[in-house]
Amino acid sequence: MTTPLPYPNPANDRSLQEPPRPSQVRVAMPKVNPVVTYTLIAVTVLVYGAQMLSQALLQGDDLPFYYGGKINQFILQGELWRLITPLFLHGSILHIGFNMYALYILGRGLEQAYGHGRFAALYFLGGFAGNVASFLLSSAPSLGASTAVFGLVAAQGVFIYHNRKLFGPQSTRSSLGNILFIIVLNLGMGISPNSGIDNWGHLGGLLGGLIFAWLGGPLWKVEGIAPQYQVTDQRQPGQVQLAALGVLLVFGALTVLGFILRA
Repeated sequence: MTTPLPYPNPANDRSLQEPPRPSQVRVAMPKVNPVVTYTLIAVTVLVYGAQMLSQALLQGDDLPFYYGGKINQFILQGELWRLITPLFLHGSILHIGFNMYALYILGRGLEQAYGHGRFAALYFLGGFAGNVASFLLSSAPSLGASTAVFGLVAAQGVFIYHNRKLFGPQSTRSSLGNILFIIVLNLGMGISPNSGIDNWGHLGGLLGGLIFAWLGGPLWKVEGIAPQYQVTDQRQPGQVQLAALGVLLVFGALTVLGFILRA
């Protein structure tokens, strides 16, 4: 006579022999072609070509830089476009190469997360903030997209931090550590007074990008019914607009302060 076991027999119960297979879940990500990123790269390269042509035809004179570079004396004369136009100007092949590579690497992913309009706002607000900081704290002329690129770096860090529950703790720590290392490395390269690097512009771009991303960057949430999910952005359009306005007001006020101090 066989006495029944008070619990399932492992020899007969397949659920106890094999671990359950994880079900596959598909999460649909935003589908956004990075047309703003590619357009910025194309325009910047074209402007650099115009700089090279000007120097070739005018015995070294760089007219695009003369009319668009961050030159404090001209800004004080009311040429405020110089707080934006330096983003499209560069001093060498190496200079534009590094900046456009960084824009290509960072811009595609951020534009997918931010969308076209908000990404463009991030890029130009970071560049504006960086050039304002340079105007206030450095008398040296400057040019380059690195002010905006540093804004993108800050926004990338904020995006990962705000959505850390989706990325997971290990990936979040690793990504934020890499971003911090890149920031420290680049700022460290600009410490030397003879480096030719505008660290004040970089710091301003970081701050501008951080403020906009913190107040107006994407807040992702996974929604849907298994196994089909999609991420949706919980950030309201009004919050994005207020974030952009906040950056403009803060750095606009600092620009006015620069005029007052130099009056």
